[in-house]
Amino acid sequence: MAGQAYSGRPNQLFRNLNSKIASIPMILTAVVIFLGGTIWTVIYSFTNSKLLPRATFIGFEQYERLWAAPRWIVSIQNLAIYGILSLIFSLVIGFVLAALMDQKIRFENTFRTIFLYPFALSFIVTGLVWQWLLNPEFGIQSVVRSLGWESFTFDPLYNSQIVIYGILIAALWQGTGLVMCLMLAGLRGIDEDIWKAARVDGIPMWRTYIQIIIPMMRPVFITTLVIIASGIVKVYDLVVAQTSGGPGIASEVPAKYVYDYMFQAQNLGQGFAASTMMLLTVAIIIIPWAYLEFGGKKRG
Repeated sequence: MAGQAYSGRPNQLFRNLNSKIASIPMILTAVVIFLGGTIWTVIYSFTNSKLLPRATFIGFEQYERLWAAPRWIVSIQNLAIYGILSLIFSLVIGFVLAALMDQKIRFENTFRTIFLYPFALSFIVTGLVWQWLLNPEFGIQSVVRSLGWESFTFDPLYNSQIVIYGILIAALWQGTGLVMCLMLAGLRGIDEDIWKAARVDGIPMWRTYIQIIIPMMRPVFITTLVIIASGIVKVYDLVVAQTSGGPGIASEVPAKYVYDYMFQAQNLGQGFAASTMMLLTVAIIIIPWAYLEFGGKKRG
């Protein structure tokens, strides 16, 4: 009987067979295209490939040239400034908007649509719109001066010292709506009894958010951080649409550096080295997230 019962059990390999078969194309795509392309890029970053890939290995010379290039250093500095400020402002503004929306205000659906609408636009469109708005000849500066403030100056895209902040404004305008929606979904998942208990205990609302609600929304914050961070690392469209990397190289970012060297300067080796450094940055973001999300659950 025991043998019959054992033989009647489905083999672990054949459980959920249909779903496993359906996932084969995705697995092949991940392994062959993504993983294979990644390994290929890393390997050829150690070569002197120019217009076409060639397996002439030169060690770490491409990386030495990369970190000796002023343009790359400027792009890293810009990415750091843009990334830190984008993370902070996106989370703060998105959470505040979500908290306001969670108060069951009138026309909530309308306001939610308005805030989320910019996210439906492409980065190229957003960049062109904000290039026009920040143009000193007919943008915000021109409008304010026409109202009587003749000394008002607001031309971040034409000032090499603050150009990255002009790009940040456009990015926040487009991405904050998505953060708001993610935070709002997290807030709507909080049990109403928690709010009632906090009110009964006389806890101020700001302390309820900081000490109770935000810690409970940890998974939402972690997921939102990963989404924002992945967008920060690959920022390209906004820069091209607004400044094309200018004035000079003041608004260069790593993704634009990679594109220019691979497709314009015809220096594949240098482009591969830069893209490998970007891959390393993404890994630094993804690995801690995966550990927090999955490693902690296994221990629990």
